[in-house]
Amino acid sequence: MTTDEMKDRKTALGLTNEMIAEAADIPLSTVQKIMSGATKAPRKATLVAIEAVLREEERRRRETPEPAPGRNYTYDYVPEEKGTAEESAPAYAASPAAEKKDGDYTLDDYYALPDERRVELIDGVFYDMSAPAVIHQKILGELHILFRECADAHEGQCEVYLAPCDVRLDMDNKTMVQPDLLIICKSYDINAKRFEGAPDLVLEILSPSTRSKDMFLKLYKYHNAGVREYWIVDPEHETVLVYDFQSDTFYPEKYDFDSVIPIHISDGQCSIDFSRVNRALKKVRSAR
Repeated sequence: MTTDEMKDRKTALGLTNEMIAEAADIPLSTVQKIMSGATKAPRKATLVAIEAVLREEERRRRETPEPAPGRNYTYDYVPEEKGTAEESAPAYAASPAAEKKDGDYTLDDYYALPDERRVELIDGVFYDMSAPAVIHQKILGELHILFRECADAHEGQCEVYLAPCDVRLDMDNKTMVQPDLLIICKSYDINAKRFEGAPDLVLEILSPSTRSKDMFLKLYKYHNAGVREYWIVDPEHETVLVYDFQSDTFYPEKYDFDSVIPIHISDGQCSIDFSRVNRALKKVRSAR
């Protein structure tokens, strides 16, 4: 595949340079130079990696249903092939659903799982959720405090919740997710065993086993379900991607771990000083 063909396919698939860089594990600047034509003789290994991402996305598109009508977001995703990630699908087949195939599992199968088995059900496919790493929980705990402070300071109707909380995202029988952190700004049943429909804001913290799912599959699912804002926290690269789904352009804002990050759904009233999270992480590291 030539670089011109790569650029054409990138445009046709609705991918950004950042998406390709993340999926191919290549520096963003390298992808930008190749796609802009600034690099006249790219390394073969780099071109092969980019081409692999584009071909994989095309394969996923062929095998995945079209997004629901009324949405203009076209980037799509289906499970990775066995061996490419720790999150395998299906993660568990419970009797009497043992003979079911991916895409056929329902909430009945989800609730039939043992209590100690933590999974997500997305479009009828189970995804195993391994226990989060210590840094994941440290970041999540700090962010819960910061988001709660914002919510309490403005005395609005928004509430902040931590995983594990079941969210019946699509209001159907095929999807149940557990975001790391979610904000609900509408009325709900406090006695219910799950949230119904899309939260107003969702935050996911990346880990090696969930990286591709959170960055691609859930990105599509959250946008299509009506989530208003999506944060992706990357501990490895110390970055935060913020998708404001209320805006006209579908492109993330990128911040580092020392940034003050506005909460778009607050209409400018709230922001998160991520440097407080960073200081907490450095404090723990220096104490080792």
